[in-house]
Amino acid sequence: MAKDIEPAPEQGGEFSAKDYHDPPPTPLFDAEELTQWSFYRALIAEFIATLLFLYITVLTVIGYKVQTDPAKNTVDPDCGGVGILGIAWAFGGMIFILVYCTAGISGGHINPAVTFGLFLGRKVSLIRAIMYMVAQCLGAICGCGFVKAFQKTYYNSYGGGANEVQPGFSKGTALGAEIIGTFVLVYTVFSATDPKRNARDSHVPVLAPLPIGFAVFMVHLATIPVTGTGINPARSFGAAVIYNQEKAWDDQWIFWVGPFIGAAIAAFYHQFVLRAAAIKALGSFRSNA
Repeated sequence: MAKDIEPAPEQGGEFSAKDYHDPPPTPLFDAEELTQWSFYRALIAEFIATLLFLYITVLTVIGYKVQTDPAKNTVDPDCGGVGILGIAWAFGGMIFILVYCTAGISGGHINPAVTFGLFLGRKVSLIRAIMYMVAQCLGAICGCGFVKAFQKTYYNSYGGGANEVQPGFSKGTALGAEIIGTFVLVYTVFSATDPKRNARDSHVPVLAPLPIGFAVFMVHLATIPVTGTGINPARSFGAAVIYNQEKAWDDQWIFWVGPFIGAAIAAFYHQFVLRAAAIKALGSFRSNA
């Protein structure tokens, strides 16, 4: 187990050295989880959170398209709907709310790419990672299903909130946008939830869902014109299943491959470069030899 020396505040404003121990990595396989109610409670939390996330955000996207459709004569010349800024706020704001609500139950992943990155960082077991992804995808399908059930005409007419490569951009550009966007998100997740950071900066209150929500907001501002912004395979998959049009399925691989690559790079960068996990492990091995 790696150990660092961290400054700890003393009386009179002085600082003294304090040992910090990294929490042990989560076992790759942990069958005991399947016997615990907390595990199934976490799955329910991920399912409901992803359902709510897709319901609110897809409704926002469709509502914006309705507001700005000249044929509907509902365009406000002074506003023109919520715009890309409003859509980005909807996605980022919902992530902030839902991570805040579910972090103490499931960790507040709400995204298979986040779960994949945390699995690579040995923060969750393989069983939990797979089951979280299943719950997230099912929640996304149900969330989009509710949108279609309540607004079927608008849902079919305005794209169903499905992610597609936008005209004028190549698939390579879209893949790059998804990789970089997901890197920003997963890197923020690792940094905001880093136990070493919490131990070192305990005197500075940091609400982890806030930077995570802002990361989602900023990435959406940058990539909505390119792909409609995926960075969440469940979000893209749920919309594609309910919308069920050829273009959405043709581009679907981009919204899985890109986020998983971005998450893997972020996990490697944070764990092995910033936290120097490989060097610490080598040092521990040498000290025990």
